[in-house]
Amino acid sequence: MIAASGFLATAKSRLLPASVPFRFFVAAAVCHVLLWGAVLLAADDFPRFRGGAGPSLAAVHLLTLGVLTFTAVGAAVQLLPVATTRPLAAVWPIRLASWLLIPGAVVLIAGMAAADSIWMIGGAAATTLGLLLFAVLLADNLRRAGSMPVVRAYGWAALASLIALVALGLALSLDHRFGVFVDHAAAARAHMILGGFGFMGMLALGFSHVLIPMFALSNAPDQRTAWFGFGAATATVALGTIGALDDVVALQIAACVVGAVAVGLHLGLMRVALASGMRKRLGLSFVLIRFSWVMLALTPLAALAALQGWAGLGGPTLFGLVALGGWLMTFLLGVLQRIVPFLASMHVSRASGGPPLLTDLGVAAPLKAHAVCHLIAIAVLALAIVLDIPQLAAGAAVVGAAGALAFAAYIASILPSLTSGRTRNC
Repeated sequence: MIAASGFLATAKSRLLPASVPFRFFVAAAVCHVLLWGAVLLAADDFPRFRGGAGPSLAAVHLLTLGVLTFTAVGAAVQLLPVATTRPLAAVWPIRLASWLLIPGAVVLIAGMAAADSIWMIGGAAATTLGLLLFAVLLADNLRRAGSMPVVRAYGWAALASLIALVALGLALSLDHRFGVFVDHAAAARAHMILGGFGFMGMLALGFSHVLIPMFALSNAPDQRTAWFGFGAATATVALGTIGALDDVVALQIAACVVGAVAVGLHLGLMRVALASGMRKRLGLSFVLIRFSWVMLALTPLAALAALQGWAGLGGPTLFGLVALGGWLMTFLLGVLQRIVPFLASMHVSRASGGPPLLTDLGVAAPLKAHAVCHLIAIAVLALAIVLDIPQLAAGAAVVGAAGALAFAAYIASILPSLTSGRTRNC
C-alpha cells in the first residue's frame, strides 16, 4: 500500500470539477437537517419503531440514503481516484447519477413519509438507476487500480453489497403495492444490514486505511492484520444478511461474534496509526471520529442485546441508532470536516498566489456547536429509546437539528470560495 504522501503529491491531476463531489456534500448537509426534523415529527413513534411507512421510516432513510449515501458517493468518486492513482474514466456518468439519485431520493423519502406507494416506487426506480451508475464507475476504477489491495478488496465488497442493496430496496418499494415478500420485515432487516454494514460499512472501513494514516501522518496499516479484518468484516455481512433473510437467530448471533472480532482488529489498526503518527493534535474532527469508534465497538453488543431481548422492546431501534447514527454518521461527519476544506483548497488559489491555507476556507466556529449538539442528541435519543420517552426523543431532535444547521452553515461558508475560484488574501 502506498503512503498517503505518495498519492497526495499528484492528487490535483485527478481532481473532479468541484461541483461534482460538493453537490453530494451539500445534499447530505440538507438531509442532515431534515433528518432531525423527521425525528421530531415522529417522536411519539420513533423509540419503538419497527418498520412501516410514515415519518419514522422517512427519518431512517434521510439518514441512510441522504446523509450516509450522499456523503459516501461524493467522497468515493473523488477520494478513490486519488487513492488508487486512477482517475475516473469520464465525469458525465457521475453527473447523470446525481441527477437521478438526489431527486429520486427526495421523491422516495417523501413517499415514505406520506405512505404513498406510487411515489416510493418512482423514487426507488430513479435512486436505483443513480446508484447503479455509481456502481459502474466504482467497478471501473477498482478494476484499473493496481495498488492498495486491501482498500480495493473493501471497495469490491462494498460494490457487491450495493448491487444486492438496490435490488432488495426496489423490491421492498414494490412490496408495499404488490406484496412481493412473504416476510417484509425480514427483507427490511437484510436491506438494513446490506446498506449499513455491507455498502456503507465496508466503504468506511476501507477508506479508514487511507484517511486515518493521512490525517495522522503515519504509515499504512499492517497488511496481514488488515486482511484478517477484511475477512472477518465480510463474513459478518454475509452471516448477518443470510440470518436476517431466513430469520435464523444462530446465524445472526454468529454475525455478532465475528463482527466483534472485525471491530477489534480494525480499532487495533487505527490505534497503531494514531500512536505512530507524526501529527498528534488532530483537532475537533477526531473528537467525532473517536466517538464513532466507541459506537462501533458497542455495535456488536447492541446487536446481540437486541437479538436476545436484553435491551427491551426498543432493542432493535437502539441497535440501529448505535450503528447508523452513532458509528457511521458520526464518523462521516468527522471525516467530512477534514476532506471538504482539503478538496476546496485544491480547487482555489489565494489572491497572493499559491494554494490557500485551510484556515482561509470556511468559518470553523459552527463546527464546535455541531459537535456538542450532535453528541448530546445521540446520547439523549439513545436514552429516549431505552426509557421509551417520546419527549426525550423530541428534545434530542431539537438539539440535533441545531447542530445540523451549524454544520450546514460551515459547508455553506466554503461554497463561495469554490464559485469565485479564489480566496481572500492572507
